[in-house]
Amino acid sequence: MDKDQKLIEDYELAPVPDEKRQGWFKQMLVWIGGIVALSATALGGALGSGMGLTDAIIASVIGTFLLSILSALCCIVGAKTGLSTALVSSFALGRYGSMIVSVIIAISLFGWFGVQLDLFGSSLNKVINDVFGVNIAPGILMIIGGALMTLTACIGYRAIEKLSTFAVPLLAILLIGSVYMTSKNFTFEELNQMPLTSDPLTIGMAISSIIGSLAVGAIIGPDISRYAKSAKDAAISAVLSYFIGYCIVLIIAATLAKATSEVDVVAIMIGIGWGTGGMLVLILAQWTTNNTNIYSSALGFSVIFKKIPKYILTIIAGMIGTIFAISGIYDHFIPFLNVLSVLIPPIGGIYTADFIFRHREYNFDNIHQIPNMRVQSLITWFAAAMLAFMTTPSPTGFGLFTITGAPGIDSFLAAFIIQLIIGFMYKNKELTVKGDAA
Repeated sequence: MDKDQKLIEDYELAPVPDEKRQGWFKQMLVWIGGIVALSATALGGALGSGMGLTDAIIASVIGTFLLSILSALCCIVGAKTGLSTALVSSFALGRYGSMIVSVIIAISLFGWFGVQLDLFGSSLNKVINDVFGVNIAPGILMIIGGALMTLTACIGYRAIEKLSTFAVPLLAILLIGSVYMTSKNFTFEELNQMPLTSDPLTIGMAISSIIGSLAVGAIIGPDISRYAKSAKDAAISAVLSYFIGYCIVLIIAATLAKATSEVDVVAIMIGIGWGTGGMLVLILAQWTTNNTNIYSSALGFSVIFKKIPKYILTIIAGMIGTIFAISGIYDHFIPFLNVLSVLIPPIGGIYTADFIFRHREYNFDNIHQIPNMRVQSLITWFAAAMLAFMTTPSPTGFGLFTITGAPGIDSFLAAFIIQLIIGFMYKNKELTVKGDAA
């Protein structure tokens, strides 16, 4: 393999070798880089504007804790197998079932890439306008940003890790500094008593929003955790990044929203005195997040288009995502992307439960023995997805009833439980057959 090939080698169709694996700390940096973006601070700001600070903290702790458990379960499978989400799901759903999964995940992710790129372009436009008085069209900034994000995603995990290692410490300084500046002017009680500046949110609604914001990211955890040295490293990094990292970001953003009476992240940064510097760090965080979107999208397509190099698929996905952003995806495609997002959480429930009973079969050496379809798993997926639509409020779902208040958790748990039952039935059947044979 020549130098250029080594640079972009990402093991999209094979297990990650042991010598390329990493410990929990580097994995955590990659996860935090992928999790924390302008959308995360916007969600935290929405919590701060729609509920008391105490309630926002409670919702953040509960929501991110549930997300961390979801992520840890999925990441363990990735670390144990060394395989991407698309390849892992092929063991649970069959070869063709995995292709369906890959298409849904890939389209969803490069769609969200477009959404995040839209936010990137509009935010950078405000920064440049404030500092230099120059109005560069957001569309041009989206094209430039999309090209840079696609470039690092083409290189793969190695580039994402390097960028995250650079961006995450800067983000930590920004957030810690923001809390310090706020604490000089307000006490906790004063912030907690601040009047609401938007429609009120219940704790249940807030928890549901938090889980929904990153449920898809948790399900595709194997795309990152396949580079973990062990299942323990994968679980630790998932818990620390989702439960600690994401939780802190949400709480800080909610606190800043209270202190400035603003929800818009640009207004918040200006309100506490960071201004341009703060926004540039958050825009860098947006880059690390969108890297992961387009990276996982290309990994999904790699399972379908096996003869096309992943970097080519990444470029194509990046171009489509950029076109979506320029064409105003936020206004036209969000309902469609929300529908796709409902279909993804059950996939994690299926492959994590199936792995418990068939972990010895989740080996790359068995990849050519995978059946075309595992019908029982596909039926589980359909049933769990229908449940998610029933518990998802309109217009995305039917809103017939609620279970946990978070449709993503509902569908994950339903798929996990049904798949566990199927696993028990098959295990008992095998034991009965062996007993009769004896």
